[in-house]
Amino acid sequence: MRIFAALSIGCCLLGGSQARSEVIDFSKMTCKQFFDTHKGEVSLILAWLDGYSREDNDPPVLDTSEFAAGAKKFTEYRAAHPAASLITAADEIFAH
Repeated sequence: MRIFAALSIGCCLLGGSQARSEVIDFSKMTCKQFFDTHKGEVSLILAWLDGYSREDNDPPVLDTSEFAAGAKKFTEYRAAHPAASLITAADEIFAH
């Protein structure tokens, strides 16, 4: 039975859709490039940038309403500063 379970899990992992593998250097990406290239991943990456921009001793808490407000500000910042570095924008918007 364990062999069947292991084979089933292996087939599910290998048979699923392939995840796109890439290295994204946020320090070299502008706001415009980010939003033009990663439309489907914007929320995920903005959540990562929010965490990246926090201080080391900040509590590991995600306030969804605060995050939504920050994401809206990020979109507005991008519209006003399309050539700004993505990291600069994240520091401006998400730094607490």
